[in-house]
Amino acid sequence: MRIPCGQAWLYGDLALPTGFTGLVLFVHGSGSGRHSARNRQVAQKLQQSGIATLLFDLLTAQEERVDLHTLQHRFDIALLTERIQQATAWVMAQPTLQQAALGYFGASTGSAAALISAARLGQQIAAVVSRGGRSDLAGPVALAAVTAPTLLIVGGEDDGVLGLNEQAFEHLRCVKQLSVVPGATHLFEERGTLEQVAALAAAWFSTHLADSKPLGLRRPG
Repeated sequence: MRIPCGQAWLYGDLALPTGFTGLVLFVHGSGSGRHSARNRQVAQKLQQSGIATLLFDLLTAQEERVDLHTLQHRFDIALLTERIQQATAWVMAQPTLQQAALGYFGASTGSAAALISAARLGQQIAAVVSRGGRSDLAGPVALAAVTAPTLLIVGGEDDGVLGLNEQAFEHLRCVKQLSVVPGATHLFEERGTLEQVAALAAAWFSTHLADSKPLGLRRPG
């Protein structure tokens, strides 16, 4: 898919299982994109659970080339948030997707952008899941404003990020859960750990997307 974002176009992969119950937009983290093997594995699990997925690049090809050398975009939370909101607006404008309950799956710095966007869109976002995310970068005000049920998944051996997620968790006022995957480091490369992430995410989205009554009435500002 080609998704218009201002004067740029972002490319994404949209998967629509038969009779899907909701749609999850993947918000990739620093230095990653829609081809991330880890996120595609999670997306496949969601699709098997009857949930549609949209994996897309938050940066243009030119921005990715610049970021590869300067790292200037991957921690630009404002830019990443703007892109996820524009992608959400595009989804809401598609006739086949307007009635779908929406969720965000964020990773690394993308988690902060997902949470800020969820805070701004309120009940239009039905659920959020973060994998090894920098949820702390969303800031206390945005975290407290999130209304969507939120699951933070962190590796038990990812000490620094675990502590930051514990702090962010305290600021959340929505239905929330912090799940620690034993033995996992930041990228969940240890045997069986990513499968646990996928199972946790699928269960969370299956529950909360099904419970949501999609609004689909107004597009993000």
